Amino acid sequence: MAAEQGVRVVGPRSGAVLGSVVRALVLLLCFAARGGALYFHIGETEKKCFIEEIPDETMVIGNYRTQLYDKQREEYQPATPGLGMFVEVKDPEDKVILARQYGSEGRFTFTSHTPGEHQICLHSNSTKFSLFAGGMLRVHLDIQVGEHANDYAEIAAKDKLSELQLRVRQLVEQVEQIQKEQNYQRWREERFRQTSESTNQRVLWWSILQTLILVAIGVWQMRHLKSFFEAKKLV
Repeated sequence: MAAEQGVRVVGPRSGAVLGSVVRALVLLLCFAARGGALYFHIGETEKKCFIEEIPDETMVIGNYRTQLYDKQREEYQPATPGLGMFVEVKDPEDKVILARQYGSEGRFTFTSHTPGEHQICLHSNSTKFSLFAGGMLRVHLDIQVGEHANDYAEIAAKDKLSELQLRVRQLVEQVEQIQKEQNYQRWREERFRQTSESTNQRVLWWSILQTLILVAIGVWQMRHLKSFFEAKKLV
């Protein structure tokens, strides 16, 4: 009767396969969902920096727009075109990979060549203080990492891809990004292991040195006491 009503009973093997598929999808979403939007406030000479952990050979796109506070309307309004933002990006080795002046609204792009924490800094151009009028500047920032930085609508129109071909290409790029994320996690684990081994080795040598110092001090004290007693003719 259950079969006639269209109810399908899932056996142990089917349930295991379904569980594996669900775990794979969860892993895909966890690793692929990189990027986020936020806004912050900065003063005339203030500099804001953000740390983003990025695998190697990964493209990053940042979009931003600025707003100035209008005291008369008591709200933030789009900034004037004369106001600019300076964007600077440094890799984990503190090397500058991007340093450029943009307008009040813009987009910056860079590709990471070293895995690790990248520093993204923004600050206003220092020659336009009069535009601030002593107020605060609101900056809306959206950073996209990996395949999220691609405009698939533009790719489909340029390469004349069907919907199925576009989905397949998107999945392939997501899998490649997951592989990069996994390689980055392995690199972090290897670096942490090396740091732990180095720390343990230093602690071991320090303990040996302390033991040798204590033994040497003990021997010296014994000889000193012996010579003292011999000098006093107590022994």
